[in-house]
Amino acid sequence: MSFTLPAPRVPLDDGSTRWYKNELGWATAEGPPVQLITGLRFDVLELPEDAGTALLRRFGRTGPVARAGGRILLLVAAGGAEELPGLLDWLEWGGIGLELTALGPGGSVPAPLPPGRAVPAEAPQGAAVWLRPPKPGREVEPSLPAFGSVGRAGAGSGGDGGTPDLVRLVDAAANACHRARLLRTHAAGPHTSAQPLAFS
Repeated sequence: MSFTLPAPRVPLDDGSTRWYKNELGWATAEGPPVQLITGLRFDVLELPEDAGTALLRRFGRTGPVARAGGRILLLVAAGGAEELPGLLDWLEWGGIGLELTALGPGGSVPAPLPPGRAVPAEAPQGAAVWLRPPKPGREVEPSLPAFGSVGRAGAGSGGDGGTPDLVRLVDAAANACHRARLLRTHAAGPHTSAQPLAFS
């Protein structure tokens, strides 16, 4: 009598590791799912999916963006995670309960399938996908939102205004998180324990 083992639900490596290492030069950790290591070539800003979707509708250039597990992942220049708390304070978002976080050195995020590959039917719900994929090639840094990038025209791809500005992106992301939280509170109805907002 012979036994047949069922195929694993999630493949150990679907070719993503090779693509990220060879095409982009990004560090990965084995999965499943394969993970992209943050803090080396890029950091990641994370925000809820509803806030992130609204942000992407309103904010043009962001650099690469992925969705994973109900969160939007914005790739930013390495060091951006370290800047986030100070930027939020400077932009007067400090102390407000935003669901905006950052991953830098020592962190990782699920690796979306490389652009152009269909997500398999057996992929778990919430599997990572690219919404704005990285362009092929190892020079991702010019496309990443960076601190102090205002006026660096031509630094980005195609001379279309340069590297996206991290300060503007963080301000827009904080605004989107705040608006999404207010909408969720309003949708929950008047019997929530949320404290009313005061406007001057």
